[in-house]
Parts: sequence; C-alpha cells; structure tokens
Amino acid sequence: MEQEEEFDFERFKQEAIKGLYAGKPLNGDKGIFAPLLKHFLEAALAGELEAHLQEEKAAGKPNRKNGRTSKTVKSVSGEFELETSRDRTGSFEPVVLPKRQLIVTAELEEKIIHLYGLGLSTRDITKYVKEMYQMDISAATLSTITDKVIPAMNEWRSRPLESVYAFVYLDCMHYKVREGSSVVTRAVYNILGVSLSGTKELMGMYLSESEGAKFWLSVLTDLKSRGVEDILIACIDGLKGFPEAIGAIFPQAEIQTCVVHQIRSSLRYVAEKDKKAFMADLKPVYQAFNQEEGYEKLLQLDEKWGKKYPVPLQGWYNNWEHLSTFFKYDAAIRKVIYTTNIVEGFHRQVRKVTKTKGAFTSDTALLKLVYLVVQRVSEKWTMPLHNWRLTLSQLYIMFEDRLKIHLKNG
Repeated sequence: MEQEEEFDFERFKQEAIKGLYAGKPLNGDKGIFAPLLKHFLEAALAGELEAHLQEEKAAGKPNRKNGRTSKTVKSVSGEFELETSRDRTGSFEPVVLPKRQLIVTAELEEKIIHLYGLGLSTRDITKYVKEMYQMDISAATLSTITDKVIPAMNEWRSRPLESVYAFVYLDCMHYKVREGSSVVTRAVYNILGVSLSGTKELMGMYLSESEGAKFWLSVLTDLKSRGVEDILIACIDGLKGFPEAIGAIFPQAEIQTCVVHQIRSSLRYVAEKDKKAFMADLKPVYQAFNQEEGYEKLLQLDEKWGKKYPVPLQGWYNNWEHLSTFFKYDAAIRKVIYTTNIVEGFHRQVRKVTKTKGAFTSDTALLKLVYLVVQRVSEKWTMPLHNWRLTLSQLYIMFEDRLKIHLKNG
C-alpha cells in the first residue's frame, strides 16, 4: 500500500506567515492557502478511494490502487498540481472533485454560468475572473463549465407539461451557427403557453434548420407526448400549413392568426405615399364589433383599394377564417390573442442577450444560451395575466365541456 505523504502543518504555518509579511496574497495566483487546499483535497480523495476499494472488495469485485495521476487545478486559493491515486478498473468516481473538474469553487462556476447567460463574451468573462479572482481561465475551460447546464437543460426540455393550456403562442427565432468552415441558419422554435392558472410558461424549445409546418407538426407531437391533451386557442403567425399542423394533433384547438403579422405583410405591398390612408381604412376591419362587421369593412377596403393593391387584400381573404377567430370574445381576451406579441416580447428579451454573438460555435452553444435566458426571464412569470379570473370565467362559458374535467382535476 502506498504511503501517503504527511502534511507538515507547522512548516505551512511558518511559510504562510513569512508570505504574509512578504506581501503575498491569501488567494489567487501563488496564493498562500493553495498548499493547504491541495492537502485537504488530496486527503479527501484518498479517503474516497479507500472507501470505494472496500466496497468493491465486499462486492467481490477485484480492484486496487494503480499508480498516481495529476492535473492542474484552479481555485480562488491559487493554482496547483493535484496528485491522486487511481484504481485499476477505473470505476472510482470521486465526489469532492469529479474527474474532469478543474476549478474548485461552485460559487465561481455559478458566477461564470450566470455571466454566460447574460450574454457576456468569453473574453469579457475571462477578464472578469482575472480581475476578481486573479485566475486565468481558457475558452475551453469556460465551455466545460457552461456545459454543466446541459443535463438540466435536457431534463427541462423533456419535462411533463399540464394537460390543458388556455392560450399557446408558437413562433421561432433565427440564428447563425458555425458548421465546419461554413455558417448555417438555425431556427429556434419556442412555444409559450398560458396555463389555466393564468401564468406564462415556455413549454418547449426546439432546433431545426428552417421554419416549416412539417417541423411544427413534430413539435406539437412532442408536446402531446409530454402530457398536453388540449389547447383552447393557438396563436400563430401566417406560416402556410400551420393551422393544418395544429389541427392534426389538437383538432379542437381554435386558431388565431396574428393580425399584426397580417398588417405588416399587407403594408409591404403598399406604396409609402398610400400607407397612412390604407391603414386608416384597414383599422375598421380588425377593430370591428364582430366578425360580420369586420368582413363588411374588408369588402369596403377591397372596393376602395382592391384594384390598386390586390395582393394584400387577397391575403386577408385567404386567412380570414383564422384572422377573425378573436371576434368571438370580449375586449380583454381579444387583446391577449389577436397577436403573438407575448412570445415576441419574450424573443426580444432573448435577443438582447444574443445580439452580440454573431455566429454561435455550435447548436449546443446556441441552445445553452437561450435556455439560460429562459430560466432568468421566467423567474418573473409568477403572476397571472391581468383580470385572469374574468378571462377564465369567459373561457369556461366558451369551452365548458373541455374545461370541466381539467378544472376538476386541478
């Protein structure tokens, strides 16, 4: 059996006092406390290995010590070479300092992950750590630290969901990601739901090469597999085939196409000099008292502008079925569902963090950062939407049969 070298506390104390008088720092590069931390860690790891070998022996598994290994460890107490014994079978997994961990302070790792989640660059984080902890950290080490959120992210992305959601908003963001020597586009699909308690929740985050109804179908299928049985109203943009994709998985869901998206789409085809007058005539269409009045105003809009601008008018006719869903409800609910602004507001918060990133190094790097932003933003989603009790009572009248079972179970 190897003889562990005893730590000379008296010598350490004398060297530490001498170092203090010489102006050496307690922590940081060449810190006074580094030898003490090195000893504590090596002693703890030796004890863990001894216990592991005893367990192996009791279980009838042949195992023993098999030489020593070392790795450079960084800590707020300084940088040092940590020497530990290995086991022959390689089954020993230390707890106090895992095999691949190179930084000894959970607080520092949490701080690094927090800074990464705020969108700081690798250079800025490295500079911060150097200034605050007198520690040099490489880009590879930073990546290793931030990778620690991946298991939590994967668990969050596959977590069970509630059985019914009052409103669900579906939209996506586009980013650039490096793939080998080229840069490709990625679409991050986000599904933001409002539960029957009135609170917001990002139900899912998915990654694809581009936005399309076919991929949305797989997204909706995943939501169903995670426990979603019903969606009362789904709010979407004008993507072709989107309503059909939703209807295939949640056939009872009412679909509201975003009116704001339709307005923007219409104005792209209107000359700048006509936009103000066109908008003045378009407002009565979506601000009408009910669906019938809205359609009548649409006909009047067509009569005045249809010959000059047939394309935007045709867009309203083609999408009228889903553009006009919100007319069934009173002003409070109309305000919530006539646009996908809720999820777009979330996207704006994400982009505040990601806008400086340019092209991400990988799909995983992109998802890690978006996930961290989600966790921070969603901390504020604790209160229900404004006038939620009144909204829920109106939804109960409209969807009584579908809500009874869910409210009873809730």
